[in-house]
This record gives sequence, structure tokens and C-alpha cells, in this order.
Amino acid sequence: MPAQFRVLVTRRPKYACRRCEDVVVQAPAPARLIEGGLPTEATVAHVLVSKYADHLPLYRQTQIYARQGLNLDRSTLADWVGRAAFLLRPVHERLFETLKTSGKLFADETTAPVLDPGRGRTKTGQLFAYARDDRPWGGLDPPGVVYMYAPDRKAERPIVHLTGFTGVLQVDGYGGYKVLAGRN
Repeated sequence: MPAQFRVLVTRRPKYACRRCEDVVVQAPAPARLIEGGLPTEATVAHVLVSKYADHLPLYRQTQIYARQGLNLDRSTLADWVGRAAFLLRPVHERLFETLKTSGKLFADETTAPVLDPGRGRTKTGQLFAYARDDRPWGGLDPPGVVYMYAPDRKAERPIVHLTGFTGVLQVDGYGGYKVLAGRN
């Protein structure tokens, strides 16, 4: 049976007393991830997993939703992704702080195309990945990876990212990490 989307209706009847003046009582609306928005947390999570884990662009997701009878604009999905990213920021920061307490980290960077508004093209940004996985060597810490965006590949980027890290850093030959080696 293929996956289906369902509309969940929350009924909040209004109650009033005929003898009382101007007193109408209604249960408060349930809290939403997107205040005043329609999507549930599960819907936003589905969009995020489809986009980032399954590599399904938002325009293709809108086509899939349209086949199910849901007409969602790509801009609406993009708004949901942006709001979820904002709300997940403390989790990202906490994960990176936890990884920086490790005895060993692996770091690498790669280019990423980034929209350049106003110029009608893309520019090249950098994604720095900081990872830990000691399971093959009997480590007890859970694996983890954090991605940090930077507009360029300057050596100061990993220096700022790794402030407070005192363990061993495994890297490739990129010279930007050499400053970190002389820090201890």
C-alpha cells in the first residue's frame, strides 16, 4: 500500500453561557512547529528527510504531493525547511560541542554551490565536516558528524570552528589546519 497523506482536523468548539455576557470559552490550539501553520511536526520531518537524506529536491516533492492531491508551493516547503533549521540550531550547536570534547576528530571540507542573490548565478562556498567514529577501534562514544558552512576556505574558518577542541585532529593536506597543529 503506497504512503498516503491525511488531513488531521482539530476541533475546538466554542462554548458560551446564555446568562453570562461576553463569555466565550474555547480550548487553546495545540502548539505547532510552525506557529499558525498547517503542517504537523511529522510533515516537516518528512520534508527534511526527503530533502537531505533521500536527496529529493523540493520541486520534486511538490510534484509528489500534487499526485496525492496536496498543492504545496516549493516556496512553502522552503519556508518549512528554513524554520526547521532555525529551530534545530540548538541541537546542532550541542552536537558540535559534544564532538569537540572527543579525544579525536576527523575534519574535511568540500565545495558547495551557493545562490548569489542579485547576480543570477551561484558562487562557491565551503562545507566543513567534523566527524567522530571510533567504533571500529572499540570506542564507546557514539558516532557523529557536524557540517559547518563558510563562504570561503580561509584558515581562520577551522580555527574558529574548533575553538576549545584539544584532542587529535585527523586531516588531509589542506594547509589551513597547520595553524591548529602549532596551537598546543
